[in-house]
Amino acid sequence: MDCEETQKFLDSAEQPEPNNDAVPQELIDFIRNSSDFIIAGHKEPDGDCVGSQLALQSALLRLGKNAVVCSAGPFKRSELHGYECHFEKNPVMPDSSKVIIIDCSSVGRTGDIQDYLEKFPYAIIDHHARGLMQYNSTPQKPVYIDSTAPSCTLIIFRVIKALGLELSKEEASLLFFGLCTDTGYFRFLTEQNYSVFSAASEFVRRGANPKKIFNTIYNGRSLSSRIMTGRILSRIESHFDGKFLLSYSTLDDFETFGLAGRDSESLNQMMLSVEGVKATVTIRQECAENCTVSLRSTNKIDVARIAAEFGGGGHKNAAGLTMKGDITSVRLILLDTFKKIFTS
Repeated sequence: MDCEETQKFLDSAEQPEPNNDAVPQELIDFIRNSSDFIIAGHKEPDGDCVGSQLALQSALLRLGKNAVVCSAGPFKRSELHGYECHFEKNPVMPDSSKVIIIDCSSVGRTGDIQDYLEKFPYAIIDHHARGLMQYNSTPQKPVYIDSTAPSCTLIIFRVIKALGLELSKEEASLLFFGLCTDTGYFRFLTEQNYSVFSAASEFVRRGANPKKIFNTIYNGRSLSSRIMTGRILSRIESHFDGKFLLSYSTLDDFETFGLAGRDSESLNQMMLSVEGVKATVTIRQECAENCTVSLRSTNKIDVARIAAEFGGGGHKNAAGLTMKGDITSVRLILLDTFKKIFTS
């Protein structure tokens, strides 16, 4: 990537996508004309995915539909442990069922439930820009993607309203939970996101408790998670005049601390808060063959584009991917990738 290409890369990240408030009629018809639904989300779900799935399930049940929520898991985040019991992997459903895929634009992102889901017709509801060029919405496969929405729960809110329903207290709480998860409890928003606060106000008016939801997302962490975070912070490498930080966790870390030791949200925030830092990477060795990578950035650097180069995805300033190899090999690949951005 030469200097001119780098500038185009950075400038393009500043261009707003067109807003898409109108719910496609084919999606409404897809829902109204069927009675049995599987609501699926991406593997390794986050609060936005879980909140969106459960809120839509609740709305469909109120419409008299049969709806189940489906996930490959694992539910690694501590704030999701109370919701995991509601999800199934391979529910027994009629052959006439339809699938609604939430918070991802590909059935392949659902993990090892993909083969099960592909037996049914499916619709897509997502807010990741990567899906914009992949699909056209049709009555057979409705697609509703709004890349300007900071969370999928905001899109689900529109769908529920378009179905003629007012939010229940449970739905409002789930939608607020998902919104706060993907916006870092609103700290990722700018003055351009003023409409998001109107939706948040509606969620609170309908019964969402901001204090309770904040405590669910950010409190109740285990001691091991704090020790694990300290280990990863102690391994930070600074590159490109302090603009880029990289760290990692090993298989030994996972064997010692398990899932309870993971708190990527706090870790990412602490790394990004370092003066002068524009982007961060945390590599996690999941098994001998694969690593997962969390990418975060501020302002102009679009880490979702970087993740997409390796088959991952996410948002402009928060993305992730899975890569074959060990920490050493993955580290070198990522350093080379960010070198093209920071030194061209």
